[in-house]
Amino acid sequence: HPSSRCMYMWHLIAASLLAQRNVDVERIIAAYKPHRQHPELFDGKAGWERWVHPPLLAAIRHGQTTGSRDEIDALLRTEVEGVYSFQILSDEFCDFFLEELDRYYETGLPVYRPNSMNNYGIIVNHIGMKPAITWLQRNVLHPLAQLLYPTQAQGGFDGHHSFMVQYRAGEDLGLDMHTDDSDVTFNICLGRNFTGATLTICGDSRMPQHRLFHKSYEHVRGRALVHLGSRRHGADDIRTGERNNLIVWNQNSKYRHSAQYVNRQPYYPEAAAPDPRCLSYTHDRDFGAFLDYPPGKEEYRGGGWCPPAHACYDTMASDLAGRTLRDEL
Repeated sequence: HPSSRCMYMWHLIAASLLAQRNVDVERIIAAYKPHRQHPELFDGKAGWERWVHPPLLAAIRHGQTTGSRDEIDALLRTEVEGVYSFQILSDEFCDFFLEELDRYYETGLPVYRPNSMNNYGIIVNHIGMKPAITWLQRNVLHPLAQLLYPTQAQGGFDGHHSFMVQYRAGEDLGLDMHTDDSDVTFNICLGRNFTGATLTICGDSRMPQHRLFHKSYEHVRGRALVHLGSRRHGADDIRTGERNNLIVWNQNSKYRHSAQYVNRQPYYPEAAAPDPRCLSYTHDRDFGAFLDYPPGKEEYRGGGWCPPAHACYDTMASDLAGRTLRDEL
C-alpha cells in the first residue's frame, strides 16, 4: 500500500538522521574533552555531594530510609497547585557550569539548538555532561518526582533531554507560551544577574483551565521550579542582564505506554475565554482576537490549532468573528 511504503521510508530516513546525529555528538564530545575546564562536571558522581543543597540531599536520603516525606515537604514551596520550587544547587555549581559553557563556546565547536523554540543555549548532553545529569536525575530529581507526581514518575525515569537556555538583549528575550515534551520538568536558574525574565504559569494542558493565568514566578539562582511537562508556561521578556537556566526534561517510557496516558482525554472544553497572558502566538487560533501579533511573528496568523474545535469556550466563535472584522478594518 502506498501509505505503508511512505511510512516505512519515513522511518528509515528518521533512523538514518538519528544515527548520524549520534555520530556527530560522539565526535563533539571527544573533541571537547581536552578543553574541559571543570572535569568533575562530566563525571557521573564527583562533585554532586557538595553541589546539591545539603538539607535537600539529607531529606531525600532520610525519606528513602524511613518512608517519611516531612523533611522534604519542609523544603518545598508550593507556587501554585502542582508547581513547586526549592533550593537545589550551590553557587559553586552555578559558577562552574557557566564557566564551562563559556569555555565550550570559545572553542567554536558545533552548538545544537536546545529545542524547537529557543534559538540560544546548548544541549548539555551533547558536550559530555549526560553522566552527571543522570546522577542528578537518579539521586535527586526522580525521588522528588515520585513524591510530587507519582503517576508520571512510576517505575522510574529512563531518559532525559537536558539543556541550557539563555536570554539576553539582542538574542532571545523570552519564550512563547508552550508545554514541554517531558513527563516532569525541572527548571534550575543558574544566573547571571538579570531583571525581568519571570515565568508565567498557566493551567494544565487539555484541562478546562489550561489557558487561565495562575502565577508569575521569579527565578532565583540555585533554585529549581518543577512542574509536569503538560503545564502551559512561558518565559517573559528579560529587561536587563542575562538569565541562564539548566532545564531537565525527564522521560518515562513506562508512563507513556500506560493505559492512563494512551487513553487520556484529548482536550476538555475550555471553561472560559483565555487570559491574554496565557496565549500562544504559535499555537492558539484565537491569539489575534485578544492581542496583536509580536513584530516579525505575523506569519503565525491563522496557523494555530488550539483549542481543537470540540474544546472551544462558549464565546470563541464570536471572538474569532470580531478578530476578522478588526483585521478588515
